[in-house]
Amino acid sequence: MAGFRSLARQVRDPRCDLALRRYSLRKCLERFAPYGHRATWDHLCSRAGFGPEDRSPDPVRLVAALDELEEARAVWLAYEVEFAERRKKEKHDGLRRPGSVDDWHRLTWGGFGVAWCDDPAVHPREPLAEVLRRLIAALEREPGSACPVCGGEQLVWRYDLDHEPSSGPVCTDCGILVPRPVLTPESLAFARRARARLLVSA
Repeated sequence: MAGFRSLARQVRDPRCDLALRRYSLRKCLERFAPYGHRATWDHLCSRAGFGPEDRSPDPVRLVAALDELEEARAVWLAYEVEFAERRKKEKHDGLRRPGSVDDWHRLTWGGFGVAWCDDPAVHPREPLAEVLRRLIAALEREPGSACPVCGGEQLVWRYDLDHEPSSGPVCTDCGILVPRPVLTPESLAFARRARARLLVSA
């Protein structure tokens, strides 16, 4: 099975058939897809300027989409290295019990679904790398009350998400499943109450 870097080389290789280059970019998302496969694909297509169903996109646009994906992957891999080093030091210092960030991080190792978007058409507009930088910054500071990506305060608890965890606070502005560790207990409770209010009004 080809790894991310060999797939990326195929995307860039002008000697490869265009269909293979597009297919290789899609396969890259099996290795790294911050919003999930479908939402990340939709995001890359819209930012690079070709349609999700376009079977013969401009090769320059394909490479632009790959560039954005690679930059985001570099941001996330650097975070994972720092995370692993921190946990190693904590274990050395006798802190064996992982915290809530560690629990969340185990579910996103490798970068799949880091900022999960259950609706593939609703996701942040900013470049992927910027979204991940904002998310990482939120994971490294005290919990807050807003979405770490867009600053939106309209969070609603959703169930039956196509992801693990299968429920949690979703930002109604940018569509991400907000990691629980970045929110205060009060914000999490508010998101649950917001769902109850939506059910009552429906």
